[in-house]
Amino acid sequence: MLDRLVRPLVRTQIQLLAQTQSANSRLTGMVSQWLGYLGVEAKVTQLNTEQVKIQISLAVFKPEQCSVHELGQILTNIEQNTEARSNGVHELIYDEMSQAQRGKVHRLLASVIQAGDKNAVQSWDSLQPQLAAMGMNEMMLVNIKSAIKVPTMLDSLLEDLEPEVAAYVLSKAISITLIDKEINQDEDTVLKSIYGALESKTRV
Repeated sequence: MLDRLVRPLVRTQIQLLAQTQSANSRLTGMVSQWLGYLGVEAKVTQLNTEQVKIQISLAVFKPEQCSVHELGQILTNIEQNTEARSNGVHELIYDEMSQAQRGKVHRLLASVIQAGDKNAVQSWDSLQPQLAAMGMNEMMLVNIKSAIKVPTMLDSLLEDLEPEVAAYVLSKAISITLIDKEINQDEDTVLKSIYGALESKTRV
């Protein structure tokens, strides 16, 4: 539904950009306006072109639904993450997870896929390349395919799920649900459950 509302607006804005010589100021205004729809105040600080890409730098202010405490924690996390990267520390990836946590990842993502496609086993051949494009390796895909054939209770999968693994799953789950550019009720329920598990484990 959302894409049906937004796409005509985006198409109109593209036509305006193509027809005006003041594309810079119009584009910076458009970006701020689009983010404003989400309750996020942002200002474009830099705008450049590189071959067929447009590079934009943003200064993002406190979102409307973000408390001062949450903003402070976000800034702290970003600073810590930046420092960790400079010291050679990186985020948890699939290959670094324990076997038990990987098993949960396979079954949780299988649950997400099943929520969006009840005939996922039959449509696997068309789905697999799209999952591979999300960075899922061959072994992970084999395990997800197997998990799709054996539905598992969601609550049991979320028990003892490590925070970093939950964040990893949520990121992949969102990408999966957006393959068809729509999120149905079942997908929404699964996403909320995963997010709820992540929030409960990271709550201060």
